[in-house]
Amino acid sequence: MRISTTINGQARELDVAPDHTLLSVLRDQLHLTGTKEGCGSGDCGACTVLLDGVPVTSCLVLAPEADGCEITTIEGITPDEGLHPVQQALVDCGGFQCGFCTPGFVVSSVALLEDKPKPSDEEIRRGLAGNLCRCTGYTKIVEAVKQASRAMARKKRK
Repeated sequence: MRISTTINGQARELDVAPDHTLLSVLRDQLHLTGTKEGCGSGDCGACTVLLDGVPVTSCLVLAPEADGCEITTIEGITPDEGLHPVQQALVDCGGFQCGFCTPGFVVSSVALLEDKPKPSDEEIRRGLAGNLCRCTGYTKIVEAVKQASRAMARKKRK
């Protein structure tokens, strides 16, 4: 089956099997391996991408469902010149350990901050509820999202 989509700002025509997930197409066909497969059942958030600006677990989206959609992966969030403010804040705050879940947290955090530029701690926790981490406590991740919020607000004022 042929689909048309935009991935990280680039228009793409792809031949996909109707039973393949968006995750498998991203990783195996397009070699965008920043998006991770954790549980395969939509519970961990490691495979989170933006589908038309909305965070989704790509392991639950069939590739044909992405036809006509805009997809942003972790590779599309990371700017050419360094790190996105969310990524930098995670580094600064020590918000990750092994890093496996980090791409999903970054994608979800970016979506959250675009929707709510100044989220409360509760809004951050709710916005990241679909992302699981086995290594860290979530306190540093929440702290990082708040730091990124402040950094993004300063950047907008300039």
